[in-house]
Amino acid sequence: MTPLAAIARRIRRRPLVAWKGSLRFRATLITTVATTVAILIAMAWVALAIQSDLFDSRREQVLEETNRAVDFAQASAAAEPAATDRAAIQALRNDMLGDLATAATTDLIVGMPIAEQSPDDVPAAFMLKNTVFEESMLSEGLREQVRARPENQWWQSIALPSDSGAPVPAIVVGRQLDLPSVGVYEVYLAYPLSDVARTLAYVQITLWIAGLSLIVIVAGIMWLVMRSVTAPIVDVSRTSARFASGDLAARLEPRGEDELATLARSFNQMADSIESQIRELAELSLVQQRFVSDVSHELRTPLTTIRLAAGVLHGDRESFDPVTARSAELLYDQVARFEQLLTDLLEISRHDAGSVHLELEEVSLSDVVEGVCESMRQIAWQHDTEVRFRGADGDDVASMDPRRVRRILRNLVGNAIEHGEKRPVEVTVAQNETAVAVGVRDHGLGMRAEHVSRVFDRFWRADPSRKRTLGGTGLGLSIALGDATLHGGTIDVWSHLGRGTHFVVTLPRGEGAEVVAPITVEPADELTPGDLRAGNGPETETLVVRKTSEEDA
Repeated sequence: MTPLAAIARRIRRRPLVAWKGSLRFRATLITTVATTVAILIAMAWVALAIQSDLFDSRREQVLEETNRAVDFAQASAAAEPAATDRAAIQALRNDMLGDLATAATTDLIVGMPIAEQSPDDVPAAFMLKNTVFEESMLSEGLREQVRARPENQWWQSIALPSDSGAPVPAIVVGRQLDLPSVGVYEVYLAYPLSDVARTLAYVQITLWIAGLSLIVIVAGIMWLVMRSVTAPIVDVSRTSARFASGDLAARLEPRGEDELATLARSFNQMADSIESQIRELAELSLVQQRFVSDVSHELRTPLTTIRLAAGVLHGDRESFDPVTARSAELLYDQVARFEQLLTDLLEISRHDAGSVHLELEEVSLSDVVEGVCESMRQIAWQHDTEVRFRGADGDDVASMDPRRVRRILRNLVGNAIEHGEKRPVEVTVAQNETAVAVGVRDHGLGMRAEHVSRVFDRFWRADPSRKRTLGGTGLGLSIALGDATLHGGTIDVWSHLGRGTHFVVTLPRGEGAEVVAPITVEPADELTPGDLRAGNGPETETLVVRKTSEEDA
């Protein structure tokens, strides 16, 4: 995309962004558009009303003026002695034209004799001192009305030519004029409406100026009103965002006694209450963390003694009777499990307190994973399960805490062995430019959707009645998620009833870059329907759960 195209795209998108993101802009624009439409409608109505009124007034004026001029010329002609020769007739007609020109305010006058009502020697048609108003401009309908009804005068609108070439609107009025001993004429007087047009143009310009000014004023007033209304709302939004991000001291400043001030005070009261409750919960959580940590530390000393004593009894169990020997074995196993539980509780308390620090090293993830798989082969052999390892194809060296990564993998591989139903467990390492990842896939029981979403909950088990063969404490996945989160990584889970479970641990190679997972959480390879356990067909549920540092926090 060229720079000009990019700029044009931003310009086109800016109004849309403002429309979606600004209540002030949206309200002002809607009000301005609605006001503009209303003002334009009002202006059009006023302009039409003024135009109609001006035309009606001018028409009544010219009708009255024409009637007066024709009556004056008729009366003057009747007062003259009867014309007996052609010269007298011509003089009488000329006097009639002079009277019309004197009594009327226009010199656009034409007249034609009515042949049916005039003698054969009546003078021909006349046109008084004008070059723009001609007989050809008169419609036949108007002339027929004038000839048929001598008692009335008739009018119509016409367009007169002008020097500029633009037509000039005008009103032409026709009426009969009877000259004794001369003949009957149809007389037409044309009155240009240029003064009316100028007045109407002035009125329209004034209306446009007033309308545009009113639109600008309304838009400005609306902007100021919306600014005064939305400014406190913006303050509430920003303060709420600060409060939600962890700034518990964020408060609003009430101004006045109106509704917005009441909102500010209510928000402050709510913030005070929430802050108080959060502090109480934080103190309670701190007390709980300290309690767990202190109890775990205090129990380690007597537990060490008990473990030593249980070890002695376990070592001499061959000399005991069967019941006592079995009791010594159970005591040794449960003391070991109890010790592991205390270790996990201490680790959880460190995670909760935020006192865990990574000891980072540049190591190969394939080497770490391979070492874990080798250490778990004895357990896999005891469960009649094969662990298949595949290292990365390229350089998978990343900055990590090897001890914690090993703990994550031991937990995931151990769970896969325990729940894999003696089927192969596949451990795969992959890498790309942004991250390294390891996937642990089993083909065992799998889990339902509601179970997958809770696999990282502390002390939670999908099937409490199922016997645990590896002596887990119920905290392993929670600790694994915490370790992955410390690295800035994630743990994704895919599970399907009857098809198994797939855990993918993704660790970023650097900070700031967008991480693209090298391994997809939903595996591409699945067993054929004949390998599925009876009763768990393809109609069972599938769910992918992604756990990140934000969700765990």
